Amino acid sequence: MRKEKPLSVEEERNPRLEEQLSVFVENKIGRIHEVVQVLGAEGINMQAFSLAENVDFGILRLIVSDVPKAVEALRAAHLAVKRTAVLCLDCADRPGALAEVMQRLAEREIFVEYMYAFARNEEALVVIKPRDIEACRAALDNWQAKP
Repeated sequence: MRKEKPLSVEEERNPRLEEQLSVFVENKIGRIHEVVQVLGAEGINMQAFSLAENVDFGILRLIVSDVPKAVEALRAAHLAVKRTAVLCLDCADRPGALAEVMQRLAEREIFVEYMYAFARNEEALVVIKPRDIEACRAALDNWQAKP
């Protein structure tokens, strides 16, 4: 399986600064399909995503392979899309690794607005949206999980 990297990735830094897309979708059957169909038709890979729902709408948060192209395609399909800076942290996929990250943030009083993650094999990618992105980045700069 080919491993793609988003165009906005800072290759050597952990955590990396990324642009996340937030797509606002009505809570109706087929709306998520519409988003993923638009992206797929443009050859844009969704590398991570999270869906949060509200009464009338959902927010589909995405890390994609080509942010500018995705924004253009989604807006052309009359979908509301917002770009947001987030941090992507490579993390060991083992019990307690995320606790180490969150302890470091708590000790520095860094507020996390939301986060989501996925794991594959022995690695996890944690997407973090802190209130103060620079303070969070400094707290986690070149962080490595304990073995």
